[in-house]
Parts: sequence; structure tokens; C-alpha cells
Amino acid sequence: MPKGVNPVDDFEVNRYLGKWYEIARLDHSFERGLSKVSAEYSTRDDGGIQVINQGYSKTKNEWKKADGKAYFVEDKKQGHLKVSFFGPFYSSYIIFELDKENYQYAFVSGYNNSYLWLLARTPTVKQSVIDQFISRSKELGFNTNGLIFVNQE
Repeated sequence: MPKGVNPVDDFEVNRYLGKWYEIARLDHSFERGLSKVSAEYSTRDDGGIQVINQGYSKTKNEWKKADGKAYFVEDKKQGHLKVSFFGPFYSSYIIFELDKENYQYAFVSGYNNSYLWLLARTPTVKQSVIDQFISRSKELGFNTNGLIFVNQE
């Protein structure tokens, strides 16, 4: 985990399942140039979580989809999972802030400060959520100047 990033406690996986929209992210090769990005989480028969990420490439005029799987690293009540889209290779998925009342937004980090996402249940969020995301992420050492705000239209 990146320094200072701690997964949320009292995590309820069944409330987290379903569709999430990507509001903001740091740039990385596997999502570069994509809009209308979303993630769908559902349970797997083996106790893990099925992950389906998709986004639209306007330059290629096509949808890009990635199927993955995730498993809790320690306790299912902690928002720390390992996720794999490429065979036996796993990476961290750390939910470090979450709207625990309604599960309407989540701040997510990868294994280092190069991976950061703001996810929400709706294609847009209030500016106050974005401001909170930027402020908290900056405190934790993420390069918030590099954030990409995803076009969901």
C-alpha cells in the first residue's frame, strides 16, 4: 500500500457490489483514452468478486472490456482486495475512503501512488465529493494535478 493509505474498516461487500462509474483517475496505459468507464462487481462461486471493467475508445470507435477477479487480502470487513486481470498476477485494490452511509462514492488506490480512482454510483457527483477526493488524495502524496476527469456522456 502507498504510505499513509489505509483500507476502510466495517466494509460491507454486498453493498459494494453492482455498477460503479469512474469519475476521475490517474493516467495509466490500460485505460488511456477511454471515456464512459465503469466497473461492475458481482460475487463469484469461489467466494471472490467478479470484476468487469469497460470503457469506450472514441479514436477506435469501440468498447474495451477487461474481465477480472478479486479476493480479500485479509478480512472481508476491510476494503483491501487483490485483483487480477492477467492470469496469476495480482495487484492491490484499496478502498481508502467510502460513503459508508449509502455506498455512493469510493476513493480507491492501487499498490503505489501511480494508481488512483474516484468511483461513484452515478455518472456525476457533487463538486464537494470531488474536492474531498482531491484534498484527501493530495494529503496522501498522489499527484492530483495529473487527474483525468472521465467523460461519462
